Amino acid sequence: MTEPFAPTVGVASTHPKDMPKEHSDLPVWNAENWLYEDWPVGQKIRSLRRTLGEGESHLFNTLVTDIHPYVQDKMFAETEGVFGRRLVAGAFVFSAGLGLVATNCVNAFSYGYDKLRFIKPVFIGDTIYTIRTNLDKRPKYKEMGLIRASYEVYKGEGELVLYCEHLQTVRYRDAGAFADQVEKK
Repeated sequence: MTEPFAPTVGVASTHPKDMPKEHSDLPVWNAENWLYEDWPVGQKIRSLRRTLGEGESHLFNTLVTDIHPYVQDKMFAETEGVFGRRLVAGAFVFSAGLGLVATNCVNAFSYGYDKLRFIKPVFIGDTIYTIRTNLDKRPKYKEMGLIRASYEVYKGEGELVLYCEHLQTVRYRDAGAFADQVEKK
């Protein structure tokens, strides 16, 4: 039997000096303070679900200037499009799907994404959720290791629509413990 993973959300707080002390001492919602040594390989989490609406889809397309007829032109999508209805832009599915399991760890920094694949179309009105799996970790730099997690975004009742792997650098609690394992330049 595996041991349960210790909670990390709100365990500690940043302490801004530009707000009342009784406020700055409160744990920060959706914030974590784990370090490389704390990151549990094999852990899986599932997000809440989110329905992607027309307004937010349109706003995202406007912000990134994505005016492709499959995402912006209802008449085209319904009469000439392959799917018979408008798509949600893949970049928005990626952003929203990862946002569903994102936390704000002050010790972790995005290093990039690998293996990003749009597997099935997502349409306006579809409901998505995400499963994150902590895949592996390894020492990388003098002060930070590298972790890798997969993100699987599903729609409806479990249809996989997107897959990617997120790489992050994460500060060590004890950098000296990894000094002989870091990459040599």
